[in-house]
Amino acid sequence: MKRYPSCIMATCCIPWDAKGQFVEPIFRRGVHITLSRGTKHIYVFGTAGEGYAVTDQQFDQIVTTFADEMRQGQAEPMVGLINLSLGTIHERIERCRDIGVRQFQISLPCWGVLGEGELFNFFDAVCGRFPDCQFTHYNLPRAKRMVTGQEYGRLAETHPNLVATKNTGDSQSHIRSLIEDAPQLQHFLSESGYVYGSLFGECGILASFIMNWPKLKALWAAGRQCDVAAMVSIQRQVDIVGRSLWETVTAGRIDGSYDKLFEKMYDSEFPLRLLPPYVGSSDDEYEAFVKLLRQRLPEWVPSALGSA
Repeated sequence: MKRYPSCIMATCCIPWDAKGQFVEPIFRRGVHITLSRGTKHIYVFGTAGEGYAVTDQQFDQIVTTFADEMRQGQAEPMVGLINLSLGTIHERIERCRDIGVRQFQISLPCWGVLGEGELFNFFDAVCGRFPDCQFTHYNLPRAKRMVTGQEYGRLAETHPNLVATKNTGDSQSHIRSLIEDAPQLQHFLSESGYVYGSLFGECGILASFIMNWPKLKALWAAGRQCDVAAMVSIQRQVDIVGRSLWETVTAGRIDGSYDKLFEKMYDSEFPLRLLPPYVGSSDDEYEAFVKLLRQRLPEWVPSALGSA
């Protein structure tokens, strides 16, 4: 039995004003939109949510707001933890627990590559220290150390509160190993990874292109039914969205630079800026992307944008 349900999981980005201050009303609207149109399984402070950049004060303010908005929507908040310091990760979990948060997304410290013993020590120190919490591991190359399917299987045997993973790569051998070697964990894959992973077992979608919830829901349902034709058809459209993005927006930026473009499609007031030193997309890039996407796949542009 899987420890976490198959579903669509999505992030929420953080809006900053010109002075770098958190814009709470816009953030609350974004969480509400995702809850009402897309999914109840939302997390804050992944890479797109700038979890690597926030101060402790910003972290506490945003988590409090996020938890409140999620509970108003009858959903459980999941909070991401990205930090070089294990002690800081402990302190943030403890403060989140004080306000009732019990679901967390953890990433490996990335100053140096963790050896095998260090990898298992990290999970012992986090999952083992907080047995009343559930943990999803965000497995990404930025951490310099990718956890394998076999390692997840060993970790899952030791830690019953390790419930899921996030994997955005499209390596077929890695995806198959995740599902076969750590079957008790729910593995959230990118749209393209989900198409392949669904052929071998139950998995979930880590939503990248959140501007079209009906298509994402159809992709998830097709995977549940092993409807390969439907999955391939939707994946072709996802590929067109990706090509349109890279043709109009500068590549090589941090994830939030692109995710905020999709947020802005639902809320024209959503600012594209990132916390420095990182650079967000420009308004001109946003307009060019929307224009090209409307030409190629008009159904992928939210109706809120009208025909302008």
